[in-house]
Amino acid sequence: MSSIASFRYRVVDVFTSCSLEGNALAVFPDASGMDGAIMQKIARELNLAETVFVYPAGRQNCAARLRIFTPGKELMFAGHPTVGTSWVLIEEGLVPRDSEHFILEEGVGPVPVWIERGEGPKIWFRTPPISEGKRYEPSICAQLLGLDPTDLLDVAPQFLSAGNPTVLVGLRSKDAVDRAWINSQGMKTLRGEDREPFCVFVFTPTDEGAYSRMFAPEYGVPEDPATGSSTGPLAAFMMRHRLVSGTAGTRFISEQGTKMGRRSILHVKILGDQGSEGINVGGYVTPIAEGVMTLGSRFAKRETA
Repeated sequence: MSSIASFRYRVVDVFTSCSLEGNALAVFPDASGMDGAIMQKIARELNLAETVFVYPAGRQNCAARLRIFTPGKELMFAGHPTVGTSWVLIEEGLVPRDSEHFILEEGVGPVPVWIERGEGPKIWFRTPPISEGKRYEPSICAQLLGLDPTDLLDVAPQFLSAGNPTVLVGLRSKDAVDRAWINSQGMKTLRGEDREPFCVFVFTPTDEGAYSRMFAPEYGVPEDPATGSSTGPLAAFMMRHRLVSGTAGTRFISEQGTKMGRRSILHVKILGDQGSEGINVGGYVTPIAEGVMTLGSRFAKRETA
């Protein structure tokens, strides 16, 4: 019996049409034979914001099941893995190349995906239901982000989640966004007695929509170049505080990752008044690399979860 187990993977840049920009993602199109512990080790080895492992769907109406890992933990949902994996599934022929719509199974449940055809396919997903949590003292957030209280908008930072817990902090300028930073200790201080780690998403309104950054050091991601799972909550937060139009059919973009040299463009589409029929987030995908990971046989354990 062979002592080697090999797994093929692809690397794509998500939310960009330019190579080596956007948010890099590794996708294993066939993860059969891996268990969760090995997936976590592989994600840590590759050290990208997220790595996706694809399985046959457990739900009858879903095209595939996704397990998503940062270098530090498994996520129940994430945006750029949904967009990037959808592109890989199409390229691999795991869903028909002419598909206009399919559903992916993730930890939060079914996630609908749509393909908008053009020079390159723009891939959209429907943001899962958004839950709201507590509001935070602006002066404390400013201090932990290394900012002056006057850098913050006159809107209380708030916890929202569409499967990925996020504290949204509105700032007055791109300069303030670029100066912001928070480390693991700052995250723990902001989190207080809350047990579940979360990310901190800072943004400022722009003519095009928003200019943004996201920090998640407790996930093993000091800064994320593009955060699709936080962009739906961003849209909801901005609509509520009249920082962007909430009219049905409104489209805008969130520019993220520019400060770290990984400019990403996340497209947002508002469905129904104030997003009453949903919030779609989408973008383009650029292929970068293909590879094979070779592991000893003791790592090839049948996935049972």
